[in-house]
Amino acid sequence: MTVTPLRRALVVLAVASLAVAAAPTAAAAEPDPKALTWTVQPATASGPDQRRWINASLDPGQTVTEHLAVRNFSRTAVAFSLKAADGYLTDKGRFNMLSSDRPSVDGGTWIDVQEKVTVGPDETRVVPFTITVPRSATPGDHPAGIAATVTSTGGTVNVESRVGFRVMLRVNGSARAALAVRGLGATYTPSWNPFAGGTVRVRYTVENDGNVWVSGTSRVAMSDLLGRTSHDATSTVEELLPGGSRTVETRADGVWALGRLRTTVTTSPTLLGDGQAGADLRPASATVTAWVVPWAQLALLGLLAGLLLGLRAAALHRRRRLAGLLARARQEGRQEGQESVLVGGASAAAEPDAGDAHR
Repeated sequence: MTVTPLRRALVVLAVASLAVAAAPTAAAAEPDPKALTWTVQPATASGPDQRRWINASLDPGQTVTEHLAVRNFSRTAVAFSLKAADGYLTDKGRFNMLSSDRPSVDGGTWIDVQEKVTVGPDETRVVPFTITVPRSATPGDHPAGIAATVTSTGGTVNVESRVGFRVMLRVNGSARAALAVRGLGATYTPSWNPFAGGTVRVRYTVENDGNVWVSGTSRVAMSDLLGRTSHDATSTVEELLPGGSRTVETRADGVWALGRLRTTVTTSPTLLGDGQAGADLRPASATVTAWVVPWAQLALLGLLAGLLLGLRAAALHRRRRLAGLLARARQEGRQEGQESVLVGGASAAAEPDAGDAHR
């Protein structure tokens, strides 16, 4: 049988139609986090409140119920995963919570929240969660965070996008606030301008050695060999969680010193958060000694000393030369006087007597 071009086209169209009909329905594409916008914030049972994060002072073994609100600003409904984890501060001082691939061992394990919530477009959903403090919990702060996340798959890599807030959990009991100073070092760089002081660069690490959330101040004071203070400055220590640390660098210009230069850093903690009004606030300090040689000033002093010695030698030379000239002049004067006396005596002896001539 001869297959005409029209018959062949109809066969191909029929096969294609069967293939499309037999193909399984494709799964719905995962939402792109870049196209989604949402917020998560503390709330009451009726809706979002004005808190930026949750502060809770609890006793060991106590359980409380809190709420969070998830608002979806996107045009489609989104299923969010709700997760809690231990909290920490980044090197730049921003609060963050452990990623999903890192297990929590502290406050993040005390929070129990439902795993997922679906929020429609431009809708807000309030979700309750509970905080249960273990009976064995130690006094002090146990920071955590809670977030609504969306996970997208890009090849073999899962990308987790999350928005959340911090949950500062404080267990009532003995609270200790201390900012220890570690690794203090000071270096002195002299100025090559003899009329300007040198520069001292100070570097140290402030570590939260207590069990509560604190900020504070640090004071840097420098004193010379005679105990005179040449620099005294106070700066702010940003918030630090228990066990956290931050490196501080400061610079002091125009420092005049010779010999031993002592640099002392003193910290004073300030308690953050609610409760524990009777916390033990412990100031701390550390001292380091540097030896200072102001080469430019010493070179100037050497130059001035050389100049003075040169001027003194020149003046002494002038005095000696003047004394020599005066002595020579006096000697010449005496010689001239003696010669005048001799010449005058010889003339008087040669003149004839008048009486003798008459005879």
